[in-house]
Amino acid sequence: MSLPPPPDGARDLVTPQGSMGPVTPAPWASGAPSPEQPLLRQEAKGEEEEGEETGVQGAGATGTGEQRRRGWGEAAETAAVEEGQVEARDAAAAAAAAGTGAPAGGAGGGRGAWRRLLAWLRRRQPQCCPCAAPLPRSAAHCCHGGTKMAALAYNLGKREINHYFSVRSAKLLALVAVLLLAACHLASRRYRGNDSCEYLLSSGRFLGEKVWQPHSCMMHKYKISEAKNCLVDKHIAFIGDSRIRQLFYSFVKIINPQFKEEGNKHENIPFEDKIASVKVDFLWHPEVNGSMKQCIKVWTEDSVAKPHVIVAGAATWSIKIHNGSNEALSQYKTNITSIAPLLEKLAKTSDVYWVLQDPVYEDLLSENRKMITNEKIDAYNEAAVSILNSSTRNSKSNVKMFSVSKLIAQETIMESLDGLHLPESSRETSAMILMNVYCNKILKPVDGSCCQPRPPLTLMQKLAACFFTLSIVGYLIFYIIHRNAHRKNKPCTDLESGEEKKNIINTPVSPLEILLQSFCKLGLIMAYFYMCDRANLFMKENKFYTHSTFFIPIIYILVLGVFYNENTKETKVLNREQTDEWKGWMQLVILIYHISGASTFLPVYMHVRVLVAAYLFQTGYGHFSYFWIKGDFGIHRVCQVLFRLNFLVVVLCIVMDQPYQFYYFVPLVTVWFMVIYVTLALWPQIIQKKANGNCFWHFGLLLKLAFLLLCICFLAYSQGAFEKIFSLWPLSKCFELKGNVYEWWFRWRLDRYIVFHGMLFAFIYLALQKRQVLSEGKGEPLFSNKISNFLLFISVVSFLTYSIWASSCKNKAECNELHPSVSVVQILAFILIRNIPGCARSVYSTFFAWFGKISLELFICQYHIWLAADTRGILVLIPGNPMLNIIVSTFIFVCVAHEISQITNDLTQIIIPKDNSSLLKRLACIAAFFCGLLILSSIQDKSRH
Repeated sequence: MSLPPPPDGARDLVTPQGSMGPVTPAPWASGAPSPEQPLLRQEAKGEEEEGEETGVQGAGATGTGEQRRRGWGEAAETAAVEEGQVEARDAAAAAAAAGTGAPAGGAGGGRGAWRRLLAWLRRRQPQCCPCAAPLPRSAAHCCHGGTKMAALAYNLGKREINHYFSVRSAKLLALVAVLLLAACHLASRRYRGNDSCEYLLSSGRFLGEKVWQPHSCMMHKYKISEAKNCLVDKHIAFIGDSRIRQLFYSFVKIINPQFKEEGNKHENIPFEDKIASVKVDFLWHPEVNGSMKQCIKVWTEDSVAKPHVIVAGAATWSIKIHNGSNEALSQYKTNITSIAPLLEKLAKTSDVYWVLQDPVYEDLLSENRKMITNEKIDAYNEAAVSILNSSTRNSKSNVKMFSVSKLIAQETIMESLDGLHLPESSRETSAMILMNVYCNKILKPVDGSCCQPRPPLTLMQKLAACFFTLSIVGYLIFYIIHRNAHRKNKPCTDLESGEEKKNIINTPVSPLEILLQSFCKLGLIMAYFYMCDRANLFMKENKFYTHSTFFIPIIYILVLGVFYNENTKETKVLNREQTDEWKGWMQLVILIYHISGASTFLPVYMHVRVLVAAYLFQTGYGHFSYFWIKGDFGIHRVCQVLFRLNFLVVVLCIVMDQPYQFYYFVPLVTVWFMVIYVTLALWPQIIQKKANGNCFWHFGLLLKLAFLLLCICFLAYSQGAFEKIFSLWPLSKCFELKGNVYEWWFRWRLDRYIVFHGMLFAFIYLALQKRQVLSEGKGEPLFSNKISNFLLFISVVSFLTYSIWASSCKNKAECNELHPSVSVVQILAFILIRNIPGCARSVYSTFFAWFGKISLELFICQYHIWLAADTRGILVLIPGNPMLNIIVSTFIFVCVAHEISQITNDLTQIIIPKDNSSLLKRLACIAAFFCGLLILSSIQDKSRH
């Protein structure tokens, strides 16, 4: 039994769909579609060639998801298994007969069986299993039985792994995990309450020496302008002892850092910013007594203006003056009981916080404070909590307990100068918590999720929810009807054998079914996006950078990438496997960079800027190569690329209520693709086929590239002209962020030359390749030995020189100014190092290549379902265990990105047909859709204002 040969242009569809790991079946395991698959594109070879040089991330496999599951590759693997089983049975039968000496056709049966076994072994061709991964050359040509058995064992083991843990099973596991986690978080919210302010005021931990992380939410660090904007026309009052005075000073310094701690400490201290109309007062009342009660009672009168925020607390003076006696504690309880109704009355119109007493460091206390012990402080705190929480009988107290300062003090009181007062960093943290409690609900900062209510649904979000709901209902109806139709095809009984046989009918997959199924799955995925980053169901935490959180994961993925490797199908420079590998490891590094908060470390920031530039370099290289070689400037090609790039982002803009420019990389790649297309498509259209006949056309193309470079330079140094172009309606709707296009100009300008460099490199490389200057055979160096060694030396030196320069930069502004001109040095150095040695060019990492095929989806999805608060924080699915949380969230994140990649490919084939008349009709519908979006966006903007 033999397998059919693989068809030309057959593409490996198994790796992205069949396994989570990088173990890749041989290319012939998935090839031409069967006749029962009318929707699977018959032009597989043409599409493979088309995709070779696209430079588009995320366009991994061709064919729809349903068609891939019904593909020819499964039949081929089944046939291979059956063949191996038949041959194994024959060999086993012969060996058994030989071993037992059973008669076989006459006398001398035992020796005859052995002869037949030996004859069978001689007839076997010395070949290794074709499904196995490529073996070393010495092993591949070895006829030794051990090598064949090893290859067979490897192949069977791989099939077992792929059978039990495929991408499909991984996605089902991810779905179950999401449902369980959502149920747990929902139950926790109902049991513990849904008010994140309580968590901010009562719980948290230190991520570093000075970085406080509240439980379940993110704390924003307020700047001076933000604080003044929040507290305009507000009055804040601090009442208490010296510890409250410290908190007052730290709070005021957020508004005015130049405010000095001077004057008589045992008296009232006023502060007023007349420009911002902010008033903050400290009222000296070191004991909870009649004096404090009278001060609070005045504010309860209707004729007196009440402070908007009241922060009160005292106890240590009572302990000190009365030498820690029990009578003083009893009097404290009596006094606070009389004050509690007044505070409760104030809390109906103002924000009232009672600050619990921080612990002391008893070893550092002076002799006149030795009676202030942590035991006494705990007793006073218990009294205050018990009385203030029971001040209202039938409802929860409106007076909020500020107990988080106790946790902060437990970690930092050892740094105190006198054992009683907290160090300045701890006071600043407590003051920032107070600012978050009051201002987050007013300013709604993205990275301040504490105390923020869930944002209301916009009109477009409601319409999107209705659309996805109808898609899910429509697909379920379609599925039920389809299933009932299959039930009619009942099994019939074979009268001779008595066995049941089913009438096998291969029903073609209709476009409507694929469309409904895709939108059904997309709707469920978008619901997960919304739950993660808008619904406040899951927790969020702030980022905190350490060298270990960045470099240890980098080393880990590097080891995995080196471990999983295979030979490339071709050995050209920047072949398809190599570019997928390049995109894959770059994307993984960028993901680690984002989640670890490594942007604060300048050398890492500069190297990641090179990785982003390398993506754009591939865009210029890939699209230029395609247009230069193919000469396909048709509308189908343009629409296909634009759809694949922008589909997910457009959906997220609607569902997550974000502007298009927020996902800056996609607008960047989209604009540069259009620039490349217009440059090459405008008259005269110069392609390789035309240029081969006359070298004059090469000069014409260089003139085109020179004009493009001139336009880039003009826009880079003419910010006004750039902003005028992209501020025109409706372009402004796409490229404005926070009311202007400055962010877009900054992003474009930062990598303004790299796409041009990619186009120029492609032109030079293809010209050298055409003239057979390069040696691209398997295992051969790209040039002669001397030239190759020289270029390798120059490349390594250039690579290291850039790294040294990037590590010595003093600030981001200086580095960013030079980056556009010098980033190409490290990119070209990497390309030469990776491609000059033939051994390096002939091997690629399947691990990195797998991620490279979904790199666009990974880059976009990380914004909301891996990171949180629009990349400002980290999504927390499993609180209390950071390592387990990152494993689970990463697993779900990768599965979602892979599924979105498949959905995008499926919808691309349906929405962007090759027939021009059908395509024009679809484009008209898409244009109407975007017109509707613009109208709805205008309505939303007016309602917000």
